[in-house]
Amino acid sequence: MLLNLLQDPHAPQEGTKAAAKAVEETGKVDIGGTILHHITNSHELELPFFGVVKLPHFDPIHIGSMTIDLSPTKHVVMMWIVALLLLLVFTVLARPKLIPKGLYNFFESIIVYIREEVVRPNFGEKTDAYVNYFLTVFFFILFANLLGLIPFGSTATGNIAVTATLAVCTFLVTQYSAVKAQGIVGYFRHLMGGIDQMDMNIAMKAVLIVIMVPVEFIGLFTKPFALCIRLFANMTAGHVVILSLIGLIFVLKSVFVGIFVSIPMALFIYMLEIFVAFLQAYVFTLLSAIFIGMALHSGHEEHAVEAEHH
Repeated sequence: MLLNLLQDPHAPQEGTKAAAKAVEETGKVDIGGTILHHITNSHELELPFFGVVKLPHFDPIHIGSMTIDLSPTKHVVMMWIVALLLLLVFTVLARPKLIPKGLYNFFESIIVYIREEVVRPNFGEKTDAYVNYFLTVFFFILFANLLGLIPFGSTATGNIAVTATLAVCTFLVTQYSAVKAQGIVGYFRHLMGGIDQMDMNIAMKAVLIVIMVPVEFIGLFTKPFALCIRLFANMTAGHVVILSLIGLIFVLKSVFVGIFVSIPMALFIYMLEIFVAFLQAYVFTLLSAIFIGMALHSGHEEHAVEAEHH
C-alpha cells in the first residue's frame, strides 16, 4: 500500500469515466480511453461473473502537508496475488522429491540457471549470500508480468511506482554491499574516483574532486533509474500495441481487417509478450546482479591494491 504514496490512483478513474461518457455521447468506442483504463491503476477490479467490483476506500492520513492514502488499488491486489502464488509455489517446491518431474523440474531448472549463470559469475564465493534476493526479484517480476496476460488480470509491473520500488530495493542492496565491502571511508573515497591517490599537486586534486564527486554521485542513481524505466516501458508497450491492434477493428469497422490483420497480429504480439515477460524478469535480475557485483568487486580491488602496497 505504500506504493499509493507514489501515484495518483484517482487519475485513471477519471480517465475511465471520461471514456464511458464519450461512448454515451457519441456512440463510438473510445480506443484511447479503453487502453488507458487497461494499463493504469484504479480502485476497482473487473472479475468474471461479478463485473466491476469496487475496492475499499480508507480515509487518507494527514501528516503535516503530506497526505497518505493507504486504500488498496488494482495493482496492489495483483501484487498480493503474486505474493500468495510465490508462497504456494515455493512451499510445494521446498518439499524434497527423489524423482522430480513436471513443474518441479521447470522451476528447478530456472533456479539453477539464475544461481549459476547470473549470480555466481558476479558474486563468486558470496553467491549463497545473495542468491535468495535475486530469485525473489526474478520470480516476483515474472509472476507479475504473466498475471497481466491473463484475462481480467492487470500488469503490476506496468506501474512505474512498482518498478521504482523494485529499483530502490536494488539500489539499497547495492549501497549496503558497497559500504560493507569498502567500509565508510573507502565508500566515499570511491566516489572521488581514486583521485586522492594520484600523484599530482593538491590544487589539481581539489579541482578534479569537485568535478568527479557530483558525477559519481549522479551515477549512483542512473542505474536504478534505468532499471525502473526499462521494466515499466517494456511491460506497458506490449499491452498498448495489442489493444491498439484490436482497436483497429472498431475504428475501421472492417471484418477483413479484423480477421486477417488485427487478430493474427494481436495473437503474435501476445505470444511475444509471454517471451517478453520472461526476458524482462531476466534482464532486471541480471542488471541488478551486475550492479551489486560491481559494488562488491570495487571494494575487493581496493583491498587487494592496499595489500600489495603493504
